[in-house]
Amino acid sequence: MSKHIGLRGRVWFQALTGNNQPTSEDPGTVLATEAQIGEETALFLCVVPDPSSRFPCVRDGQVGLEEAFTLAHHLRRVIAEDREKPKAKKRPVIAVVDVKSQAYGRREETAGIFFAAAASADAYASARMAGHPVISLVAGQAFSGGFLTHGYQANRILAFDDAGIVIHAMHKEAAARITRRSVAELEELGHEIAPMSYDVGDYAKLGLLYKLLQVDDPQHPTTADIEAVRHDLIDAIQDARRGASDLRNRLQSEAAKQTRKAGIAVRAALEAQWQNS
Repeated sequence: MSKHIGLRGRVWFQALTGNNQPTSEDPGTVLATEAQIGEETALFLCVVPDPSSRFPCVRDGQVGLEEAFTLAHHLRRVIAEDREKPKAKKRPVIAVVDVKSQAYGRREETAGIFFAAAASADAYASARMAGHPVISLVAGQAFSGGFLTHGYQANRILAFDDAGIVIHAMHKEAAARITRRSVAELEELGHEIAPMSYDVGDYAKLGLLYKLLQVDDPQHPTTADIEAVRHDLIDAIQDARRGASDLRNRLQSEAAKQTRKAGIAVRAALEAQWQNS
């Protein structure tokens, strides 16, 4: 499966921007460009595999030191350039997501992968809070710290309704070891407990997705597929501009109200205690 990770991200980045090569200033693992989306220009960002990367732990599509700092650099540049613009004129940011995880390695830990990841997550959040519509398109896998670093801070998250889409904190094998279950047992448990599931349809029940996209084969999109997804992205941008700049929509959706009743109740109780303290 690992050989397919990152391919969908590159495919959709190229489909939406007409470009699939990094700039001369960026590492080969980061694609960044500005392209038209509807009647405006957006910043598109994507992390992709690079077998020749000098950091071995990012060669299969992980988000590492260079990737995180490069994402943060592009985001901070757009924030600074659009600082004086009204909210309606601030450029959208579209994160095309297909990441295996964050980079696990001695060099990454020594050099501060936690700091790099935080810099990228903070830059995405800062763009959102500054009024930029931040949209994530999950084209493949979105695992662990890779997704937290690249895409999770978006105003709106879209994903393909496809078996190749997995949004989760851990890969199945690791989760099975941690929970002392077999992979088969873990999969069976996922049918009963939505947060444990690796099915994107179950993930949608948590209320975190803006929309599930219907495409026959996300790895080989047709012209009609690309145009449909483009319209969905434009709708998400417009919806983000109409909504709040925080992430309250993830708890206010109908899906969240059904699946996350207990969590919402706990948050309300904690907020009441905080206000009364």
